[in-house]
Amino acid sequence: MSKIEENDNVGFGMQIRKSPYFKATERWGATSYSVYNHMYIPRSFGNPEENFWNLVNAATLSDVSVQRQVEIKGPDAAEFVQLLTPRNLSNLKVGQCKYILIANADGGILNDPVLLRLGEEQFWLSLSDSDILLWAQGVAINSKLDVQIYEPDVSPLQLQGPLSGNIMEALFGESIRELKYYWLAEFSLQGIPVVVSRTGWSSELGYEIYLCDSSRADQLWEYIMKIGEPLGLKPGHTSSIRRIEGGMLSYHADMDASTNPFELGLDRLVDLKMEANFIGKKSLQKIAQTGISRKQVGIEIEGNKLLGTNNEFWQIVQDSVHIGHVTSAIYSPRLEKNIALAMLHINYCEIGLKAEVSTPLGLRKIKIVQKPFYDPQKKLAVTGSPATSNNNSA
Repeated sequence: MSKIEENDNVGFGMQIRKSPYFKATERWGATSYSVYNHMYIPRSFGNPEENFWNLVNAATLSDVSVQRQVEIKGPDAAEFVQLLTPRNLSNLKVGQCKYILIANADGGILNDPVLLRLGEEQFWLSLSDSDILLWAQGVAINSKLDVQIYEPDVSPLQLQGPLSGNIMEALFGESIRELKYYWLAEFSLQGIPVVVSRTGWSSELGYEIYLCDSSRADQLWEYIMKIGEPLGLKPGHTSSIRRIEGGMLSYHADMDASTNPFELGLDRLVDLKMEANFIGKKSLQKIAQTGISRKQVGIEIEGNKLLGTNNEFWQIVQDSVHIGHVTSAIYSPRLEKNIALAMLHINYCEIGLKAEVSTPLGLRKIKIVQKPFYDPQKKLAVTGSPATSNNNSA
């Protein structure tokens, strides 16, 4: 019996799946788990700040097999995928990835996956936390399009951080350096079938390694750590500190089905002029015409260092008037500030505006600031260097 399973405070049942890397993450020091897409995900390998510094100074390997894939295949796969998203995919090439939104009929966001095009008639949706497999299968029933939709045997890992390129070169050879930001390629690593993409949920230089045979998970994890550890690789987990610094969104926290793309400033992911139809087009056209009543902003929170992340929406007031709420908050040891994403009424969104937020430790003063909070052009993720520009687009 594992050390986690021996803990009476942790219950495991068949209704929640274990990742194929579960035993490996335990061996390498995972101390706690939570649930995401009906699967356990490692949430701690000890100190979250140490995990953050490992990520931004070197590299971390994270089990993100909870990013379940929805495979869409068939003669009409491209048309069907366009039906699901307001982002224009007419120029999406085989081997390319795109960050997309999936909207409902009201224009609300159901998921914000990375879309991978593996072939002319083959796509993966690499999901955040919601049941898009069921949504896509339901849409397909009445679409009259020739597609097959299912969950393939695919379990991704994230190798992220400034040294990730060196580690990937040691694993795959020099050619991996040619893989462009938001592109993918298929490889065999020690006879293990994988798809590698230049993507990740860290705002750092990084790669995602999609294992295509779950029976080889333990072997894959151990081999990556064997090659990577001498080069600075540490086992880790997705960093809330770094993702909030980078303004990266977390589904259910920063958005849900009641949130539309314009409220998040994601207008670039909506093409209302394209000829192709998509779910929510009429609603999004109406919202674009009438305007939004609230908007996501970045804020700094004064006072002592926040311990951990918020697990509820903290309410924001100005002169006793409720103006919005905090969606994600954290202390950044690099910036030495408490930073947060918040959804505010449109009349209270100007940079520099001051207000107060109600936290479990009482009222604290806040100020609206520019976001992202660090590396706003995301040059680290694109090139690995904040001083180098690049025109690749996600």
